[in-house]
Amino acid sequence: MSNPFLIGDSMTGGYGKGPDILHDCTIAVDKGEIAVIVGPNGAGKSTAMKAVFGMLNLNGGHVLLDGEDITALSPQARVAKGMGFVPQTNNVFTSMSVEENLEMGAFLRRDDIKQTIEQVYELFPILRDKRDQAAGELSGGQRQQVAVGRALMTQPQVLMLDEPTAGVSPIVMDELFDRIIEVARTGISILMVEQNARQALEIADKGYVLVQGANRFTDTGQALLADPQVRRSFLGG
Repeated sequence: MSNPFLIGDSMTGGYGKGPDILHDCTIAVDKGEIAVIVGPNGAGKSTAMKAVFGMLNLNGGHVLLDGEDITALSPQARVAKGMGFVPQTNNVFTSMSVEENLEMGAFLRRDDIKQTIEQVYELFPILRDKRDQAAGELSGGQRQQVAVGRALMTQPQVLMLDEPTAGVSPIVMDELFDRIIEVARTGISILMVEQNARQALEIADKGYVLVQGANRFTDTGQALLADPQVRRSFLGG
C-alpha cells in the first residue's frame, strides 16, 4: 500500500514549553481526498492541523509530504512546497478589496496569476461581483470564500481549512461544502477541522475523531457516520 500524499505520523507535541496536547496522533490525506478532523471541544483538532502545517514543535513523530520529510520546515517553507492554510479567524485583509486579497495570496508566485484569479471567480461567482469591494464589508460566508480563494492562489497541492463554516448559516455551510468538494475534484487534497461533524463526515473520504489529542476513531466518513458509538458519543445519537 502506498503512503498517503500528506501524513502527520504519530505526532506528539504542544505549544512552546507547555504540556503535550497531541499524543501519538496520526492524520493523513491522499491526493484529491477530503479528510476531516472532528471531536469534542478541546480535543486537539486545530492543534493537530497546526502541527501538520508546522506551527508547533513536535516532540515525537514526523510530517511527510509526497514522501518528503518536512518536519523541520517552517510554515512559510511548507507553503512553498504546496501547502495552503486557511485559519479560522483573521483570515482576510479587511481593508483591501476582494481582488487585492486574492493578489496577496499569490505573493510567492512569479508567473501570470490572471488565470488562477479567473478560476477562483468561477468557483465563487459572488467574489467576481464584489471584486472591488473591501473584504471587511462582506458577510461571514463571503469572507470565508475570499479566504479559501486566497489560499488557492498559491496553487496548493494540499488545502488545510480550520473550521471553515464557523459562524455561517446552514445554507452558506452547504454551499461552502459544495465548493470544497469541487476543489478536491481538481486533485487538491483537503484537510479540514470542522465543528459540524455530521455534515463534514458526509462529504469526507476519511474521518478522524480525536479525543484529548489522540486518535479515538479513524475510518471513512460514511463508516464513522454509521458507527453507533461515534453517533452516540460525538454526533448526538
